[in-house]
Amino acid sequence: MSHWQEGAEPYASPNQNDRRDGLTPYLVVLHHTAMETAEAALQRLADPRAEPTPVSVHYVIAEDGRLWQMVPEDRRAWHAGVGSWGGLDDVNSRSIGIELANPAPNPFAERQMARLEWLLPQILHRWSIPPEGVIGHSDMAPTRKADPGPKFDWRRLALQGLSVWPDPAARDDTPLAESLPRIGYPMEDPAAAFAAFRMRFRPWARGPEEVADRRAAADLARRFPARRGPAASG
Repeated sequence: MSHWQEGAEPYASPNQNDRRDGLTPYLVVLHHTAMETAEAALQRLADPRAEPTPVSVHYVIAEDGRLWQMVPEDRRAWHAGVGSWGGLDDVNSRSIGIELANPAPNPFAERQMARLEWLLPQILHRWSIPPEGVIGHSDMAPTRKADPGPKFDWRRLALQGLSVWPDPAARDDTPLAESLPRIGYPMEDPAAAFAAFRMRFRPWARGPEEVADRRAAADLARRFPARRGPAASG
């Protein structure tokens, strides 16, 4: 299996290591850079002395569609940080990270989205990752992160089989406390998990939870429960 993407410009980062316990990726985590330019993000992601800690990612996509690869897909990039998905931590060892250049909270450019839609199917095919394995940074770290944010078009990806979206006709009112962890959300802070869920699936909604929130979450939990891969030791 090739671990370098044809069509991506190499921009190697030293900030990488082996995945733990022979784990292979079964998640893709989407981020936004929150920096002024893609080039500034590349420099930061390749700096082994960056403060407060060195970081990296597998891919960076600029607003104009330019694509760089910084870490081979079989290696562990340092993009996810503290968090979990489906009850398991060390998301870095379980995922491929993609940064979308966006100073935030701008809408995502068409050429950038088109390049992401070109790249994702290849990654998902290589590693047999299902659509529900494509998540946001805010999903797995809801108390710390808010990217890629409310202006990212998750429904657009879902219509192409590159992510998931709730069925608007769903009528199951299962409580969020049951549905959200089945989807994969960490529940140490239920309010933060709910905020992350709503930002992704109902970003127009405001105020306390609604029946529509419960129905959307219950539908996703039923159809797309989080895969619980092997635990990493140590």
